[in-house]
Amino acid sequence: MFTIIPLKGGIDNVLGFYCGATNVGMRLKPINPETSLPDGDVSFIRSSSLCDVSAKFTTNRFAAAPIAHFNRYAKDFKTDFILINAKNANAMTGEKGVEDIDAIFHKLQNFHLATNPIMSSTGVIGYRLDIDKISSAFSKFDFNTSSSHETARAIMTTDSFKKELCFEITLEDGKKFHISAIAKGAGMINPAMATMLCFVTTDASIPKSDMDELLESAVEKSFNIISVDGDTSTNDSVFLLANGASSAYKKEAFKEALERILFELAMMILKDGEGANKVVAFEVKGAKSIEDAKKASMALSNSLLVKTALFGEDPNWGRIASTIGASGIECDEEKLTIHYDELLIYSTTTPIDEDWEDKAYTIMKQPNFKITCDIGLGDARFTSYGCDLSYEYVKINAEYRT
Repeated sequence: MFTIIPLKGGIDNVLGFYCGATNVGMRLKPINPETSLPDGDVSFIRSSSLCDVSAKFTTNRFAAAPIAHFNRYAKDFKTDFILINAKNANAMTGEKGVEDIDAIFHKLQNFHLATNPIMSSTGVIGYRLDIDKISSAFSKFDFNTSSSHETARAIMTTDSFKKELCFEITLEDGKKFHISAIAKGAGMINPAMATMLCFVTTDASIPKSDMDELLESAVEKSFNIISVDGDTSTNDSVFLLANGASSAYKKEAFKEALERILFELAMMILKDGEGANKVVAFEVKGAKSIEDAKKASMALSNSLLVKTALFGEDPNWGRIASTIGASGIECDEEKLTIHYDELLIYSTTTPIDEDWEDKAYTIMKQPNFKITCDIGLGDARFTSYGCDLSYEYVKINAEYRT
């Protein structure tokens, strides 16, 4: 038995971890227009002892320089420091982009001795990092205090709110460990590692082999099943750092806590989908194989026509059926049924309520609902999650560099 309790705050609850942020002049405007000062644009997460690290990265072939830099470390290396910058992705910068990271870390050592530091970046693609500007953060950081709130805000780009969670897990013998995570992401979200950065810290005494196994599984059940716009960026990263400071661990408890924290963050990212108003679950069941169910479900969560119908609250089941038919899976229109929540809106064998359209319209006005498509050919099922596509999404991305 074990209990999982959410805590207020984030990284600052985890034993042995510290974090903070500062502004070095890259972010010139406040994220929240109600405040007068801009939020941080360079931040750090550090541990007082070396951590095992597990990571999952973008599937984009043009992975950014920070990922290339990470991959040059020896297998199963340990670290005690992550440096994060906003406003510049350091992507499509080639070998020079990796060299810039080394130059920044060389300057870091004059202020804080870090072992195998990790860089993570988010922002505009195609520009070299300003080494001097980013390095100026080191004299401003207080490496021995924590401000998880400021760190969570400093990693934001087009996000409209910070994404931060922490759980305390109490085991049957009374021992406790903590797991916390901050994330950013709102646009370029595709179910192939959602476009985002996520930093998970834990004081659990978890073996490295379990970290790799459980992070892989948790990402598949969270960030890999959401879609805002079907795009995958160059910088997608999820890091899990464990310093073992609590001396407590139970695999089943950690697995549940990690899956829960990543799923809740994924839903926050989807809810924040650059102008999104609705979060919709797309369940495909009755498919011949899990591969077919997943393929059709993700086609629905990615479809621009489906997303615009969600935004317009138009109960046009034809877009749902058409997307399934175009997904390439084995299907038969005579066997297909479609439900919006519990309301049957398409079937060739079961009578449909005469006022189904009015009822469907009422369902679609909700901020959250479920679309279930039964293929009628087997037992496999899969659920992905998507959101609507609004005018605001176009505006945000048309003006991204300004």
